Amino acid sequence: MAHRDPASISAQDLDDTRDRVELRDRFYGLLQELRVVLPGVQVLSAFLLTVPFAQRFAQLDSFGKALFGVALFAAVLSVVSFLTPIALHRFGNRQARGRRLQVSIVMIRFGMVLLGVSLISALTVVSRFLFASAVTVVGVSVVAIAIVGLWIVLPAMLNADPPEPDVDG
Repeated sequence: MAHRDPASISAQDLDDTRDRVELRDRFYGLLQELRVVLPGVQVLSAFLLTVPFAQRFAQLDSFGKALFGVALFAAVLSVVSFLTPIALHRFGNRQARGRRLQVSIVMIRFGMVLLGVSLISALTVVSRFLFASAVTVVGVSVVAIAIVGLWIVLPAMLNADPPEPDVDG
């Protein structure tokens, strides 16, 4: 029988019974990643929740307030998305390891998209308030390109590399 390396198999192809140690390791790894990112996202959300109480917030035009609303709601929804794997871990069916991992990966990806939207929206609001239009467009564009490039394009490129051959022996 051919050697089966669970680490090289996608989450949806892992068997909940046969590969349960691999699934558990992957899920715990995912939870460790959340321990790193979640505090920062929560601080961003908390900060955004306090901004409307600042004196100069009233000086924002309607477009700035709309962008701020996008930033605020996207940040809070990203926290919800990032907390979903934790809820699945605590309250989900323990036998559905593969499904919990798949849903958790989707929720983290969705949370990252929402975090990116929040960062770009908040940066746009602040930049419009502080800088000329050209500086805002250039600065926000650079950050947006960095987010798309590093969070979407780079991982896709790395996933496109052919896997190394499995050599037994």
